[in-house]
Amino acid sequence: MNDKATDTGDNLTVEMSGGEAIARMLQQHEVGPMFGMAGFQLLPFYAAIRELGLAHTLINDERSGAFMADAWSRVTGRPGVCDATLGPGATNLLTSLTESLNAGIPIIAIAGDANRTHAWKNMTQETRQVEMLRPAVKEVIRVEVGERIPEHVRRAYAVATSGRPGPVLLDVPEDISHGMFEFAASELYADPATTHAPSRRTRPARADVDRAATLLADAKRPVILAGGGVHISGAQDVLTSFAEDQAIPVAHTLSGKGAIACTHDLSLGLFGRYDRTANGLLDSADAILVVGCKLGEIATKRYTIPRPGIPIIHLDILPEEIGRWAQTDIALCGDAREGLADLHDALADGAEARRDARAGYIAEAGAGKAKWRAEVEERLTSEEVPVNMARMVHELNNILPEDAILVADGGFAAHWTGLLYDTKRAGRGFIVDRGMASIGYGVSGGIGAQLAAPDRPVFTLTGDGGLNMTLGDLETAARLGVPVTVLVVNNAASGYIKALQHAMFGGKYQSADLSDLNYAAIAEHLGCRGIRVEHPDQLADAFRTALDNRDKPNVIDIVVTRDAGKMLPGVDNRTAPIKKGDRIA
Repeated sequence: MNDKATDTGDNLTVEMSGGEAIARMLQQHEVGPMFGMAGFQLLPFYAAIRELGLAHTLINDERSGAFMADAWSRVTGRPGVCDATLGPGATNLLTSLTESLNAGIPIIAIAGDANRTHAWKNMTQETRQVEMLRPAVKEVIRVEVGERIPEHVRRAYAVATSGRPGPVLLDVPEDISHGMFEFAASELYADPATTHAPSRRTRPARADVDRAATLLADAKRPVILAGGGVHISGAQDVLTSFAEDQAIPVAHTLSGKGAIACTHDLSLGLFGRYDRTANGLLDSADAILVVGCKLGEIATKRYTIPRPGIPIIHLDILPEEIGRWAQTDIALCGDAREGLADLHDALADGAEARRDARAGYIAEAGAGKAKWRAEVEERLTSEEVPVNMARMVHELNNILPEDAILVADGGFAAHWTGLLYDTKRAGRGFIVDRGMASIGYGVSGGIGAQLAAPDRPVFTLTGDGGLNMTLGDLETAARLGVPVTVLVVNNAASGYIKALQHAMFGGKYQSADLSDLNYAAIAEHLGCRGIRVEHPDQLADAFRTALDNRDKPNVIDIVVTRDAGKMLPGVDNRTAPIKKGDRIA
């Protein structure tokens, strides 16, 4: 580093490159591991992070690097950081940043850009990257004045962690990164509040809380619908306490799994497109409290539930999400944790009487769950060869400890685990990329989660199609030595698409089959431990082997059913039949 300090009398100034200034500001914000691939534009930044001893990982694809930052952020609640060079590096971030934007995950993405002296003269790799990425982030901050870098980095963290969190793009022209600038030493600071989301909490209006409390107090069959916003807010314990105190069962979205422990008596599991018993109870509800949930297509079976006529209270940090399509009776605009705490206080009087009055209702819900479990027991313990997906998830429930983290890739991997996997405590023990539901999140998400929680076992589930898209991530995992366990659902197909084609077109498949590969052998060549599972009785031992051997990544290649009619949980679980013309994401 070539920085030098000058005492101007009133204020110490420091001269350094723009790239170094960015690195120093990230250090002030207690940055975690960064993920990226260097280009010439950001070389001073790379030199600085080396000298400062900051953690940075070379990735094999910028999309995967941003996914790693996303999963790291979901576990820690702190902004993940990724970087990319200009042009193709920056545009490769588009899918991942959109995932983080839609899911409310704070990310700082740093993209190199063209030298402004020669911009728009056919500079190598130059493209309109800012315009392309602008819809994928909360805010674009383009650095035009080098001396403003400290201010811009603080702004990036403030935006990323406030309100509904999300990604921020810091666009850095080459001449800014390489240029030398003087900075007042007093400007090189961070606001500690913005190093964690949510950085600023807001509360719903007191009058609205009182109205909501009155509605819930009078309800005989209330239900809570919990979304991913519960995790973003860190409201899991408050939600659990509130549900217990008021005797209100809780159903969750895919992103909301863990809002209350799945093993809790009040948990109804997933609601919406795939459910156990939640949809039936929801249909007979007389009040619904929606918390941190957008009520999107999957959660509502394409906007058919909740049925009209049931009073809805919606607590969300974004006022524009409230009443987007479903009529909302009471809007609670604010942070999930603070809003639930206020509701809890408002309902303190009479809580014991309400618990007694709802005892029969809660018993009914418990009986429904027991009936469902008896009906699916045969599939959970299936001896089918190739392996039945339900048996695989059942063994995960049996083997994984309470502190485990399960990451699920997009598509059927998310749907099967969302439906059947049980978190054993409240919290973010289940991570799924539902902002965009992009295939290819699995391995990179598992790496990010494992780096965020090095002492916790992290298992990540991906299909063979998802792994094919990001196979290079196994090399990244092996190089880093992270002990993540990758479960490959190997059905030699793009399983979700094949299952949909089976359901809608009677088994006429087009562009749905893949090569039948041995991913355990491939993993060994990439520096991982490979385990092949071809019979359901091998599952438990394979999972235990991975838990007991954390010296390097484990890849468990699980040969699952090739029967397209059994691939989709919505078909196998006897939910509403899929009809031609339906679109299921």
